[in-house]
Parts: sequence; C-alpha cells; structure tokens
Amino acid sequence: MVSNILEGMPVLARHEGDWVGTYTLIDTAGKILDSHESYLTCQFPENGLYPYYQINRYKWSDGKKEEYEFPGIYKDNKLWFDSDRIQGKAWEVDDSVVILWFAYKTNPEMSLYEMIYISPDSNNRARTWHWFKNNQIFQRTLIQEQRLR
Repeated sequence: MVSNILEGMPVLARHEGDWVGTYTLIDTAGKILDSHESYLTCQFPENGLYPYYQINRYKWSDGKKEEYEFPGIYKDNKLWFDSDRIQGKAWEVDDSVVILWFAYKTNPEMSLYEMIYISPDSNNRARTWHWFKNNQIFQRTLIQEQRLR
C-alpha cells in the first residue's frame, strides 16, 4: 500500500521528514492576525492503517502549544483525510505543487485551499492557505518551512 502512494504521488513523497517554519495569518487587507512557529512531521508508514501520517506541532511566543495528527489514505490518485477534526483531499498538479482542500467538521461553512510548493532540492517549502467562509475569502495563512536536517 505504501509503494502505491509513493509511486502515485511522487511530489508528496518528497515531503517525507521533519519541517520547521513559521505560520503568519493575515486578513484580506494584509494585516497580521497571528504568527507562530511550526514543526511538522510527514511520514509514510510501511505498516499500519494509513499510508500517510502527518503530525503538526505549533508553538506561540506566549508559550501556547497545539498538536494535531492527520492520518491519510490513498485512493484515486489523491490523498484523503477524514479525522475527528477535518475532512479533505490533496492532489498533485505538477512536479513541484500539491493542492490540498479541507473543511472543518465543526464549522462546515468554513473551508480552505492550500497550495504547497516544494523546492527542486526538496529542502524548502512555501505554503499558502486561502480561508473561505460561505464561499467568501476572509483570511490567508502564509507558511515558510525548511527541512530539518
């Protein structure tokens, strides 16, 4: 099962490993609403229920911390998420970009599209989230990350 996702989504496969970076949340006028550090782990477990497993850890300057787990399944050339928190899917658009769409189960009127760019050397990522409420954009998240060595 693991080899299917690695073969079917080679750009996603390049994301395997640990990533550190910053998230900056802005409103539609560009005003900064929030900023925090991130540490993400992207895994392709060979044994287990899910061929993809991601852990997101966030830390704010005031000491606040959050951690979320995102198990994913591979089907129809897409990565599918269905957790207690979100449901969504990701797909590759070229040799550098993955698009992710997801919605929060507690706020079905809210969803987002994420563009994830990985550099040719697979050591840097640039990500943008476009947040929608009732199909109207209301904020964006700007993310810069580097692979942890």
